[in-house]
Formats: sequence, C-alpha cells, structure tokens
Amino acid sequence: MSLRLHDTASRTDVPFTPVTPGKVGIYLCGATVQGAPHVGHLRSAIAFDILNRWLRRGGLDVTLIRNVTDIDDKILTKSAEAGAQWFAWAYRFEREFTEAYAALGVLPPTYEPRATGHVPEMIAFMQRLESRGHAYAGDPGNVYFSVRSFEDYGALTNQRAGSSVADEADAAPDKQDPLDFALWKAPRPGEPETAAWDTPYGRGRPGWHLECSAMAHRYLGEEFDIHAGGIDLRFPHHENEQAQSRAAGYGFARLWLHNAWVVVAGEKMGKSLGNALTVSEVLRTASAPVVRLALASAHYRSAVEFSAVSLTEAATQWERITAFVTRAAEETGEATADELAAAGALPDDFVAAMDDDLGVSAALAAVHAELRAGNTALAEQDADRVRTAQVRVRAMLDVLGLDPLAAPWRSATLGSGASGSDSTREALAALVEDALAERAEARAAKDYARADAVRDRLTSAGISVEDGAGGARWHVAGGA
Repeated sequence: MSLRLHDTASRTDVPFTPVTPGKVGIYLCGATVQGAPHVGHLRSAIAFDILNRWLRRGGLDVTLIRNVTDIDDKILTKSAEAGAQWFAWAYRFEREFTEAYAALGVLPPTYEPRATGHVPEMIAFMQRLESRGHAYAGDPGNVYFSVRSFEDYGALTNQRAGSSVADEADAAPDKQDPLDFALWKAPRPGEPETAAWDTPYGRGRPGWHLECSAMAHRYLGEEFDIHAGGIDLRFPHHENEQAQSRAAGYGFARLWLHNAWVVVAGEKMGKSLGNALTVSEVLRTASAPVVRLALASAHYRSAVEFSAVSLTEAATQWERITAFVTRAAEETGEATADELAAAGALPDDFVAAMDDDLGVSAALAAVHAELRAGNTALAEQDADRVRTAQVRVRAMLDVLGLDPLAAPWRSATLGSGASGSDSTREALAALVEDALAERAEARAAKDYARADAVRDRLTSAGISVEDGAGGARWHVAGGA
C-alpha cells in the first residue's frame, strides 16, 4: 500500500513501511479508568480504529495493543472518596469503557493489558535502566529516571525543562535532579496496602510512563511500527516513554501518531473543565452510529467541535446513507462479503484520501459522490449500477466502521429491534406496511389530512417514509 502517515516526531508525512513485512504493531494509549468514559476519550479510539481497519483492508496482519491504566493517584483518590476498593473502582470503569467502545463500533484490540498485571516486566525494565546508568533509587520504594543521563531526551517534542512539574504531584526531595521523573513510587500515607507491590527497591506502585514502555516491549518487542494516542499525551507521557525505552536499548516506536481533541464551544473537552459529556449521556439522545460519524468526520489531527449542530449534521448524513443502502439491498440483494472485499470495490479517490494520512474528510466526500450516483441509478431503475454503487458505498463505509448492514448497526438499520430476531423484524414490517396501506388509501381518496396523520404517526415512532415512483418505502430512522 502507498500509505503516508504524519509522524509527530519528525513533523512530516512519511511513507509507511512495516518493521516486519506483512505485519503491523500498534500501541495505543488506552484509558486511565478513574471515571466514566466521555466523548473525548472515544475520539482516539475511533480515529485509530479507522487506522486499524485501513491497514487490515490492505492485507496487513495488525497487532493492536490498547492498555488499561488501572492504578494511579486519581484512581486511589476517587475510590477513597467513594468508599470503594480501588481495584473494584477501576474495574467498574474499565467495563464502562469496554461497553462504550463496543457501542460505537470500535473493534476490540488484539490484547488489552492492565498495568497491574505487568509488575514483573516493570521491575525488569527498571533494573535494566539502572544497570545502564539511566535510573537510580531514591527513598525506599522510589525509583527515578535520570533525564540528563540520556542525551536524546526531548527528541519527540523538543521539550525538556519542566518535566518534573508536569509529571509529579509534589516536589520529591530524594530526586537527584528536578527534571527526573518517577519510574516507581512509594506508597503515600493513607493509601491502601493492596495498592503496592514488593520490589528490590522497596514496596511501591508503578509510575505512569513505565507501565506503557514495559507493556509495549512485552507484546510488540524491541521495535514496533506505531505508537498512537491523544495530542495531550505528547509531553511528558510519550516523551518519557520514548526516553526510557531508548535508554533501555530498544528502538521502540518508529512512528508517532496523535489525534486532536474534542472541543465544546472552542474548549477541550475534559472532566477538569466541567464540560465532559459521558458516552452514556450522549447515547440517550443520539444514536451510536451518528455519534461515531460525528467524531470520525474530521481529520484525526484536527479538533472536532462536538455540539447539537454537529450531531444533527451527522444524523442527516446517516439518514441519507442508510436510506440508500437499505433500498439498494432491497432492489438488488445484499452485496456479498467477497464483493465488499474485492480490490476494485473502493473508488480511487477514496483510496487516495485514506492513503494521504487517513484523510477521512475527503474519503467521506467520495462516499457521498457514490451515494449520489447510486440514488440516480435507483431513480433510473438501473440494477447493475445500483449494485455497483451499493458495493462501493458499503466497502468504503466498512473502512470507516459505518457500514449500516454490518455489526453493530445491522439490526437497527433493518428495523429488527433490540432482539435482532427475524420474527421481530417481520412483525414490525407487517405493522408498518398496514399503516402505509392506510396512507395510500387516504391519498387515493384525496384525504391528505389522514394521509399526513399516518405519516406523522410513523415518524414519531422512528419510521422514515420515502415516496418514489415505485411507491412508499420505509426504514427505521437513524439507527440505534
């Protein structure tokens, strides 16, 4: 494939060439499970889900690691305030994140390791750094990385000064240098005994940066293809990850990809700003594919303005997409998996857009161009062109995780209800067809008030009706 990606470290678009031909290793910084997932968290997951899908579409074998940080200061603080065990608190929100990923159609990672499950790897990593002169023990339980011992510190972001202020909650008197950052942290007064592990350096718990380097090495080896995450993680987190991994003698990530924020009224979405919209809250008023489309529509390096307006625009797009796909499938039958996977299923302009650093905006323009061609073919009753358009539209949407006839949107698109059973779908179809027959009878009698009332009744129930030369067609509006 001729994919080019924007490498944060070099600040340039570079051709993507896997470390191992035919295989791709990706490490994606996942959730710190201190609270419920908000829409901003899902931006990163969706952006790099599209990358994962595009690489797989190109025939590459992708290993995607998305970690879970299930121990840190905020988890301990918030669980204590709630009177809950820290590990139960973390697991509760880990499950909420898993549910949110699934709800928005994010493919599961190859592995999803927890920080607490990789303490032996972290201890070995610290010992390796110490033996190479890049780490030292402070007070019992504290271990630090020596920033000045590694000449290439700052290679990712060109930042160096201030790492200790950005990384540490308070000044640590046992540091040899204010720039140094924690690899391992001794327990603080009042923290539960269960939130610490025995090590050769004393009892303590992981530093945030160490866990990612240790897990990336465990699952992806000494050098891997892509490290991805939110733009706010570049410094100090990713800078520190890179420094400690390369100081340990590993090549680490070849490319760095960072997605921009979700913003609300021009401000970054976040719990600390009080403008975070939890995924569960948003899904009460907007369907999951609409939320995914709203978050995926902009280029991953551009900020996404999330608002009622952006959701309305996404809902309109989704309605147009599902209307064509369902009608095309009715007219010519559903496209087969082989048709969707065929090399020629994707238009050249879509491929060019995706190969240009995952240009989703231009890729969506290609989707809508094909939609227009497909709707014209429907109007002209050209079955061959309808079939071709169905294949192309659905193949493109599959790359974006938005094929209306694929999981997890299929049931809602076909109007099958929560059970997804054929009997439920048939029952709904019978009721809607009866209503449409009543409407047709009213229109034939020129009783337009009654016809409009039937249509309004269907609309209020979430059924969209379209009138055409072949009669009225219907589908469940929006999807759920």
